[in-house]
Amino acid sequence: MGRTLPSSTQNFLQEQASFARFRRALRRSDQVALDDLFASARQHLAAAAYAANALPFETFLLAMLLEEHKQVMRLRQLVEADLHITPGDG
Repeated sequence: MGRTLPSSTQNFLQEQASFARFRRALRRSDQVALDDLFASARQHLAAAAYAANALPFETFLLAMLLEEHKQVMRLRQLVEADLHITPGDG
């Protein structure tokens, strides 16, 4: 019989658990930010299943980065829209 590989969700939960002591050492505000990053990665577990060649944590970091970049792009669009709406108000 072949070896059973852990699922993306199992890998994710294992990686998240491995950072428990690190998380506890952080300030409360940083704990909230770290929790938010892990929540971002959790949104992409289905896609992570297709990245079998990468290390699991690399995949989760990329998912976190993806969500952060999406937020930057949304904020950039808001700033650019605001600048275009009120160019003569300065």
